[in-house]
Amino acid sequence: MGLDKRFLTVRAQPLIVWVIERLRALVDEVIVATRDPAPFDGIEARVVTDVYPGRGVLAGLHAGLAAAQGEWAVIVAGDMPLLNPTLLDAMKRLAQDSAADIVVPQWRGELEPLHALYRPSVCIPAAEAALQAGKRRLIAFYPDVRVHVIPQDEIARWDPEGHSFFNVNTPEDWSLAVRLLEKSRPS
Repeated sequence: MGLDKRFLTVRAQPLIVWVIERLRALVDEVIVATRDPAPFDGIEARVVTDVYPGRGVLAGLHAGLAAAQGEWAVIVAGDMPLLNPTLLDAMKRLAQDSAADIVVPQWRGELEPLHALYRPSVCIPAAEAALQAGKRRLIAFYPDVRVHVIPQDEIARWDPEGHSFFNVNTPEDWSLAVRLLEKSRPS
């Protein structure tokens, strides 16, 4: 879109604030991983910078996991304003009962690695090894850990239209996001 979409506003709130507020009730701490922390001054979240700058989203995932303190970390993209807390809560319960290191939804045949739960103790070294090997793809380290994929039919119980996975990539996406957010409450 040619700009940092996380700071587009709906009802005077930046998109990133919508995401943070939807997460706040589900997690002990909200962490934002970024290359440049300056734009996040005033945002009520802990901001961390990439340990491997310039290496893409995998580096951001690694930085967020490295800063996380719990057994599990909820990882979402900063441009996913329609997160469904009920779905995320169900995913958290599934993670607690699972032997997996990653709990990731599959929607329309695609994994949603930026709407997933990660076990930092296992995923940090695996992601770091992938980064050190020059890999940048977010799921590059998935073969090295235990992954539990949640199929679409299970996800649909909590989010039948898959709005949780909607992110803003185009002006048309932004228009749809505004319409959907205008109908919802900010948190």
